[in-house]
Amino acid sequence: MIRRQFDFRSIEIGRWVTNTERDRAAELFHDALCDLMLILQGTETLISLRGSLALQYGTGGRPGVSAHYDPRQRSFALAKNAGPGSIAHEWFHAFDHYIAPKCFHNVPNSAFASAAWLADASPIQHPLNQRLIACFRAILLQPNGQQPSALFHHSAAMDKALGQLYYSKPEELCARAFEAFVQDASIKNHFLVKGTKSSPEAERGLYPQGEQRERINALLSDYFITLGSALSRTRG
Repeated sequence: MIRRQFDFRSIEIGRWVTNTERDRAAELFHDALCDLMLILQGTETLISLRGSLALQYGTGGRPGVSAHYDPRQRSFALAKNAGPGSIAHEWFHAFDHYIAPKCFHNVPNSAFASAAWLADASPIQHPLNQRLIACFRAILLQPNGQQPSALFHHSAAMDKALGQLYYSKPEELCARAFEAFVQDASIKNHFLVKGTKSSPEAERGLYPQGEQRERINALLSDYFITLGSALSRTRG
């Protein structure tokens, strides 16, 4: 039913997933995707990225990781015992990857649009792309467009403390900003997203806060409402 409704490329279930676990996960996943579609005011086609996105449950993930997007396979993997709240983050990774060649000229197949923008890739001129770039700018830069944002500084500080490069990567910053946008929506679904307001990560400033959060939310809302309208016209 999920595959037919959203037109996902494929759905794969791990061999160790029982029928009861499968059915419960399917119910939660379906409700989360429907809520995401309502929040974005988009279509089923948007959720499956025009049928290009595959889903995996209980297989295809990474050890110790509850959810993972694999750009090589264009696949969203959810661990069998995954905790709730990871869908919005990983879906935006899939979207960020999918939209890159539609937003920028001559980007590699592995590129994320957010990272391509930060690397000064040449944009494809289109009103929708301009709206998306405005979202990236609000997430990654100060309002003056010159210095890195507070979100970036908090994320870089966390990476420095942990001796890694993860939280401050543009695609991770944008995925967490998208999480915040989804959690702030009037529709609430903890299987879709949680933790952007009250969590150790939120306390460390790893999600947008205050005025920056409001600005990002407004820009993401404008982008997805406009995108949803365009998709609805195309479908009609």
